Amino acid sequence: MGIVSQEAIVQLQALMDPVDEPLNKTFQLLECLQWRVQSDIDDILAKPIVPTELYRAVRDSQLIGMSGFSREGLPVFANGVGLSTFDKASVHYYVQSHIQINEYRDRVILPSASKKHGRPVTTCIKVLDMTGLKLSALSQIKLLTIISTIDDLNYPEKTNTYYIVNAPYIFSACWKVVKPLLQERTRKKIQVLPGCGRDELLKIMDFASLPHFCRREGSGSSRHSENENCFSLDHPFHQQLYNYIKQQSLITEPAQPIKQGSFHVDLPDPAAGGTEIAKTLESELHKIENRNGLSRSFNGIKIDDE
Repeated sequence: MGIVSQEAIVQLQALMDPVDEPLNKTFQLLECLQWRVQSDIDDILAKPIVPTELYRAVRDSQLIGMSGFSREGLPVFANGVGLSTFDKASVHYYVQSHIQINEYRDRVILPSASKKHGRPVTTCIKVLDMTGLKLSALSQIKLLTIISTIDDLNYPEKTNTYYIVNAPYIFSACWKVVKPLLQERTRKKIQVLPGCGRDELLKIMDFASLPHFCRREGSGSSRHSENENCFSLDHPFHQQLYNYIKQQSLITEPAQPIKQGSFHVDLPDPAAGGTEIAKTLESELHKIENRNGLSRSFNGIKIDDE
């Protein structure tokens, strides 16, 4: 049997790559459709989180909202990464809420924007606020990895650009080790802006569409009026979303009272890349924690972190 040269292997791989990519996309689409059927995703916008007090607790601990539109018509979503605690409800409620926002974006917001602008609007902008990011974020990595995996597998290419603002030192340290692990197409979408990002974001959106934590230097995620704070349940976006879900519930099951309980979705196993990133983040956070512990020790007396 002859020896196959490395050059021949490279040439064969070059011939296979154009075939592999469409096949991979087809398999991913089939897996996405299977996930939607098995998890009843088509019905998730008819499953409100009740009672309202529970939904308010979810909103207060999973900081996400929509602040407006870019000048190109792309919806602007804000995410309070640093101050989200995910400690007021079970994992399934947070996953349910996240998917409902994704589905509302794809079924209602994007079609409406497309109609308004007379052209397809298929992606959004995300502004990630790192205010308040602490070492305690270590405990949230697993849930954030689950949510990220759901997005990667079932809502690919829905985000045009990620803007990161109000980034403290802990983010900068983690970003240095995580950035090389990201796929190039993902890396290209991420921009880390100075300060609250106001000046840069005003180049692509009006002031009224800026998330509240970007509106002035040093503002961080300080609380504004509830109509300005796009994380609040009282913000127009969340009022419209919650009312839409309750209305869909009445249409789907008009004679049935709204049932309490989370909408269980099959939680995916993180992809290999996501697992590696999570482990790298965890390792880096532990290193920072150890360094802080050493720097806060004085004459053998440990000073507690804030």
